Amino acid sequence: MHAGSASAALPRRFAGTISPVGFRRVALAAVGMLVIIVASGATVRLTGSGLGCPKWPTCTNQHALPQSYHSYIEFTNRLISAVTIFTTLALAVAAWLTRGLGRRGRWLATAVFVGTLAQAPLGAITVYYDLNPYLVITHLLLSFTLVSLAVLTLLEASRLVRGEGAPLPGLARVAGLVLVAAVTVLAVSGTASTAAGRFPGSSGSQVVPRLGTFYPAVYWHVRAVAAFGIVFLALAAWAWTRRSAYPWLLRGCAGLLAILAVQMTIGEVQYRTYGDVPWWLVLLHVAAAATLVAWTVGVAGRLWRPIRTAETLQLD
Repeated sequence: MHAGSASAALPRRFAGTISPVGFRRVALAAVGMLVIIVASGATVRLTGSGLGCPKWPTCTNQHALPQSYHSYIEFTNRLISAVTIFTTLALAVAAWLTRGLGRRGRWLATAVFVGTLAQAPLGAITVYYDLNPYLVITHLLLSFTLVSLAVLTLLEASRLVRGEGAPLPGLARVAGLVLVAAVTVLAVSGTASTAAGRFPGSSGSQVVPRLGTFYPAVYWHVRAVAAFGIVFLALAAWAWTRRSAYPWLLRGCAGLLAILAVQMTIGEVQYRTYGDVPWWLVLLHVAAAATLVAWTVGVAGRLWRPIRTAETLQLD
């Protein structure tokens, strides 16, 4: 047997060993862990624990394990990162072993794992350079990107389980792309606002420099929120007019509106209490931002890759 035919036979031998429903569960777990790691990383920064373990992967040269409050928080984040890496590894492996899953879903799952694995050395470099704000922002934006890719993988899993839905009009799909562009600007401006805020991530006596100043950063962030809101309302209005044809889209817009309302409420309280805002409130803001990005990408992705609805399944 030739080497080429042997290598081709190996994937065929193991293909189909995981059911589509099982793969969807793994994808859902990956999305959950990627949102959790965003919140975990934000906790490290907001509590000033970013340099609590100055060495990586151990805590210090003298102690492999954490020894203090800040080091426990930082080390816990590293443990959660390890769990996230193994979860996304399971996602990538499961994608190649799931019967019927196309190349799109398999490569999306692989990209999620590769990106998550890249977070580990990036985190080590960030610590090595004493939490350089540009590296911290890159770390967070990569996390948002990975959450988005995991959501798209979950959509592919759902299409495999429930079937493909009817294509949507081109205008709706373009609106989805504009909505993703708007949430990207929103996430970047929000990250810059956090980097300019009163929680620069210092640990002990070492102060990590902020990136710019808070109020100018918030000035642009608020306008990014307004732009996102306008695009979202246009899509929601169209969804209302087509609610009988696409009931899932109206439900998706309702969920997005709820998340956006929570996010804006937290942001308003955070702005008005900036001088003494508690760190956990900012943490809720960051976690809500990750959820907002994930939900937005999910709605936009489904506009392009429609899934057969429960109503259609019942009619059949």
